Amino acid sequence: MAGALCLCGLIRMLTSLFIPALIASVSLSFLLFIFLLGVRLWFAQKKKSSVSIDKDGNKQKVVAFFHPYCNAGGGGERVLWCALRALQKRYKNAVYVVYTGDKDVSGEEILNGAFRRFNIKLSYPVKFVFLQRRYLVEDRLYPHFTLLGQSLGSILLGWEALVKCVPDIYIDSMGYAFTLPLFKYLGGCRVGCYVHYPTISTDMLSVVRDHTARFNNAAFISNNPVLSRLKLIYYVLFALIYGWVGSCSDMVMVNSTWTFNHVLELWKCSDRISIVYPPCDVQTFLDIELEQGKERKEHSVVSIGQFRPEKDHKLQIRAFSTLLATKTPEERAKLKLILIGGCRNKQDELRVADLKALSADLDVPVEFKVNIPFEELKKHLAEATIGLHTMWNEHFGIGVVECMAAGTIILAHNSGGPKLDIVVPYEGHETGFLADNEESYASAMQHILSLSEERRLQIRQNARRSVSRFSDQEFEGNFISATELLFK
Repeated sequence: MAGALCLCGLIRMLTSLFIPALIASVSLSFLLFIFLLGVRLWFAQKKKSSVSIDKDGNKQKVVAFFHPYCNAGGGGERVLWCALRALQKRYKNAVYVVYTGDKDVSGEEILNGAFRRFNIKLSYPVKFVFLQRRYLVEDRLYPHFTLLGQSLGSILLGWEALVKCVPDIYIDSMGYAFTLPLFKYLGGCRVGCYVHYPTISTDMLSVVRDHTARFNNAAFISNNPVLSRLKLIYYVLFALIYGWVGSCSDMVMVNSTWTFNHVLELWKCSDRISIVYPPCDVQTFLDIELEQGKERKEHSVVSIGQFRPEKDHKLQIRAFSTLLATKTPEERAKLKLILIGGCRNKQDELRVADLKALSADLDVPVEFKVNIPFEELKKHLAEATIGLHTMWNEHFGIGVVECMAAGTIILAHNSGGPKLDIVVPYEGHETGFLADNEESYASAMQHILSLSEERRLQIRQNARRSVSRFSDQEFEGNFISATELLFK
């Protein structure tokens, strides 16, 4: 009887609290709605007060790209500059803005760098909005819960960008999906994105679920069942939120079949997603003349890629070391490994120092070429026998395409874009090779070096013919077609 009375009392207490709690929830929701509406109206007024009128009296659309590292030298930056060049040709009357965190250089220096590295020159001026808080999206700030930290940081960085310039059209070209609802719902913009690599993917969930140690899943977590389960829960919840923010985009472009499959699964955007292969300057590399009938006395293995952890340069050095271990001193002297890439910040520079230390420990001769000019890059590719790529689940692989166009025999990772889109048979003929660990890379390099010059020439020619689908011209046409919806 006493227990029943206690239960009745508890029910009455909860009932008495329900109405006040409901009123409080409704009130807070209403206040939040009023606040967000006020912010939306404030941004609308800012946009209205900053409208640009051309010489004919027409309003100019403001098209903004969110690319905090636009002065880096990677494939993502090449996409940015080619996209701007394409839009400037199609919509000459628009004003183009780039949000960047490269505040230590001028806009002119950024444009000169794009020309020097990518051979891209824009027809019309670009306005750079320099962001002061780019550090908020750098991984060094979040040693734990990195994905969540960087995503929340991107919202704050996006807020800074939106406050400084409210565009009509907003395009995230670097993978900061959490900025999309900010610009759409508060900024009142049409929003689109070009996805190079999903922030989280089902493959990442599988790595944690299978207790596999990788650069983004430390061994102390993969070896601990409890930590692995907690990280899996964290990843699943993050994937749900990521799927929602991505679904806010009015238009979605992805760079490969691999990215398409993952983004489609998470964002549920089948009605507005398209594959737009990134622009590769294939013609510039196709101008390199292939040597025919000439036996090479020395062979260089060249890697192209930013010095980021996921590029797995350590695997390249170890695989090359394994190859050298099978060679005589005379044969070793005829082989060299050249790592070419860009450094975005101090962390990348420290990574290069670590790679140099590793090569010294393994007694492997490695040449490091950091932030080199475009012409020097071409020279190294023209002289190379093998183009090396080792990133697991590379979203696309512009460096892979460039190596193939330049006439090197590509040896890429057996996953992601290289496997599904690039290093595939062309008209039934072999275009390159794939590997996935230290031993298979060393074995594949040995196989390539053992081929006759005639056979290597056939593979080079097949690869060159296959890369026309990744040209600048193909990208520009597909990019314009995909973005038409934003300009209507």
